[in-house]
Amino acid sequence: MSPSPNDPSSPFRGWHVAWAAFVVAVLGWGVGFYGPPIFLLAVQQARGWPVTLIGGAITCHFLIGAAVVAWLPALHGRLGVAGGTRLGGVLAGLGVLGWALAAEPWQLFAATLLSGAGWALTGGAAINAMVAPWFSRRRPAALSLAYNGASVGGALFSPLWVALIAGLGFTQAALLLGGVMAGMLWWLSGRYFAAGPEAWGQRPDGLVVPVAGPMPKPAPTLPGARLWRDRGFVTLALAAALSLFAQIGLIVHLFSLIAVPLGAQAAGFAAGLATGCAILGRSLIGWLMPEAADRRRIAAANYGVQAVGSLLLLASGGTQVPLLLAGLVLFGLGLGNVTSLPPMIVQRDFTAGDAARAVALVTACGQAAYAFAPAGFSLLRDGSGSPALFLAAAALQLAAAVVVLAGRRGGG
Repeated sequence: MSPSPNDPSSPFRGWHVAWAAFVVAVLGWGVGFYGPPIFLLAVQQARGWPVTLIGGAITCHFLIGAAVVAWLPALHGRLGVAGGTRLGGVLAGLGVLGWALAAEPWQLFAATLLSGAGWALTGGAAINAMVAPWFSRRRPAALSLAYNGASVGGALFSPLWVALIAGLGFTQAALLLGGVMAGMLWWLSGRYFAAGPEAWGQRPDGLVVPVAGPMPKPAPTLPGARLWRDRGFVTLALAAALSLFAQIGLIVHLFSLIAVPLGAQAAGFAAGLATGCAILGRSLIGWLMPEAADRRRIAAANYGVQAVGSLLLLASGGTQVPLLLAGLVLFGLGLGNVTSLPPMIVQRDFTAGDAARAVALVTACGQAAYAFAPAGFSLLRDGSGSPALFLAAAALQLAAAVVVLAGRRGGG
């Protein structure tokens, strides 16, 4: 007989929830984040529309996601985490099908309303909402585990989308992967996200307590606009926006830049190396970071490592392969932590009542910023190795480090 809620003898379910969130991240990022760049080529080849128009739809997709994720705590309050995740899977599946079926530009932009909302309900803030109730002391490790699904989603889905679109066509590929995502998230949500630890007679990190009914929801201490006037929140949101703008802007152009000195096949291997380093860097911080560590200092160091990586890419001149690979390793080590560290900082800097809204709004600010990063970095690119592109990335990452440190409370 399987364990059920209100059974205090049940084994701790938190790590099962974290692994379920890992699967959500694989699917959410694989469809909602890494999918649109693949969809751009598929739509362009099928319809012959200008790349600028389709690129505008991608920006719209991410902006819609930013708008929806800002309201994620309210949506979870109404639908529950399980209901919100189920809705996200359905909307993402319908949205990608809309991308494939769009016969007119307005239909493509209409599809972004669905795909963007689906991405918001299965992205970074949603992953935090799944995991956070189950962990306190071990939350960094649990979040690192769950967020590693994002990197796995990129490594798995980018080639998978390309292969399925080439073999089946965009519409059939969208039906297949969108249907798998919707079905998988529907099942996972009911099994792992429908009941929190208190319903199982458990506390965060696996401490068992007598069943005493639902715990009251903690009240926020920074309601409404007060959160936007809080120095800690503003600096964290700004740092996230700066770092993600730099990171996404550089990633979009990086493959085409390194393919010249390395060749396309080796450049693909190098991109995989960066993804592996992202998983490694996120795991190391999540599992080894001391509980009392200053998480803003760790975030600043992470931005600094990425800045050094960007400068090494610049120093390689596009021809010095050892410097180029060293830059990719350092840049990659910080990739995952840019997403996973802000929720860890929120846990330390804000009350439980403010945490969900703070994470959602920081995520929304970062997403709204990186929606414009591909176009912004395109303006810096030229035919001489694009030094301005790497300098801009390093400058933005160093600015993010300064900003996040400026939000430290009481000097620590």
